Amino acid sequence: MRTLKLICSTLALVSAFSACQEPVDYSQVISDGQYFHQAQNRITEVIIHDIFSPPVAVRIYSYASLAAYEVAAATDPASYAPLMGQLNGSEALNLSIPEKVYPPLAALAAYYHVGTALIFSEEMMNEHRDKVFKELKKKGIPSEVFDTSVKFGQEVGEKVKDYSKKDNYHQSRSFPKYTVVNQPGTWQPTPPAYMEAVEPHWNKIRTFVLDSASQFRITPPPAYSTEPNSEFYKLAKEVYDAKQNATPEETAIAMFWDCNPYKMNVKGHVMFAEKKITPGGHWMGIASIASAAAEKDWKGTVEALAMTGISLNEAFIACWDEKYRSRLIRPETYINQFIDEDWVPLLQTPPFPEHTSGHSVASTAAAFTLTQLFGDELHIVDSTEEAYGLPIREFRNFSQAAAEAAISRFYGGIHFMPAITEGTKQGQKVGELIWSKISTKPDRVAMLERR
Repeated sequence: MRTLKLICSTLALVSAFSACQEPVDYSQVISDGQYFHQAQNRITEVIIHDIFSPPVAVRIYSYASLAAYEVAAATDPASYAPLMGQLNGSEALNLSIPEKVYPPLAALAAYYHVGTALIFSEEMMNEHRDKVFKELKKKGIPSEVFDTSVKFGQEVGEKVKDYSKKDNYHQSRSFPKYTVVNQPGTWQPTPPAYMEAVEPHWNKIRTFVLDSASQFRITPPPAYSTEPNSEFYKLAKEVYDAKQNATPEETAIAMFWDCNPYKMNVKGHVMFAEKKITPGGHWMGIASIASAAAEKDWKGTVEALAMTGISLNEAFIACWDEKYRSRLIRPETYINQFIDEDWVPLLQTPPFPEHTSGHSVASTAAAFTLTQLFGDELHIVDSTEEAYGLPIREFRNFSQAAAEAAISRFYGGIHFMPAITEGTKQGQKVGELIWSKISTKPDRVAMLERR
């Protein structure tokens, strides 16, 4: 009996002590976008490690960011409108929000869930996720809340994964390879690796917003000619002269925006790859930097990442559609044949046709979207390339960064000028269309639906 009384007294004390304890406030454990920046940086590392092509890379970024954003929209419907239901081929998720869910953790779980499913080296993502989750648990998120949030995020992620499976990507893996033709002026593989053409069927990937890959067909390249007085020859000579007369600043700009995941180095009989960030990865990095500079919370951060990813995805589909329609020869091939057989561009020529410039289309589209979100006076300190041995560059706004990215391809000797000017026009049209057809703001969605 005495033992029973002692046990009862102990239980009463524990109960009283527990009742006096205040609930742990974990609301600010994830307040800004830092954990999403970390997750995206890891995705970038894996994309580089797995050597995904630029179009495939933006597909990975866009779906992972979309999953995180859908959690934000579901848990704060007064401020954010779901994109699922607005995007081509998508349906509203109609989510039921669990009682004990911590939205930013659920969004992070959704990002990891989708991002991991779309890459090869899953163990690299899982290792990073587990480390982050362990850190978050130590910061006081109750176990029940933690588990509920992760489960909910994964459920959202699974729905976005299902949406991704219907975009024709997996089917395109079995499409025939590009056949090189010997018609004058058409693209030929370039040194040093003479790689086969990358993603010749990317225009068959389902778009998020564009009516079709060819919606914004632009002015085709000038007529091919080897005559010294022809417009085409003069364009090639312009590229040649730019390399010969490049200033240190022009060289620095070209190197900063290289973003070539296929760069091959040859030393004697040895050839090895130099892994770099993709163009899309660079702009997703800028979106992260802008979110931090603007002091966005986690919801504003995933909004920026999702919209930037969508913009880049549409830009690459539109650009690749034109590349494999015009199938234009690269400056390096033309100059070696008709101007200087020993000439080598400053940058290594990427393995796909010339017109239009992917950097020009993608950068302009991304810059347009980011300007809508952050305004045109946000100073950008672009440290994206620091990890790859390049210095920081600063821009007064997104448009200046996009313009520099576009002209960098001319300085690098890998594009004729029309690919840049027309690519910029194409990117602007892509950006404008996205902003006119979808929105993250409930009031704008309602307005668009009334049109």
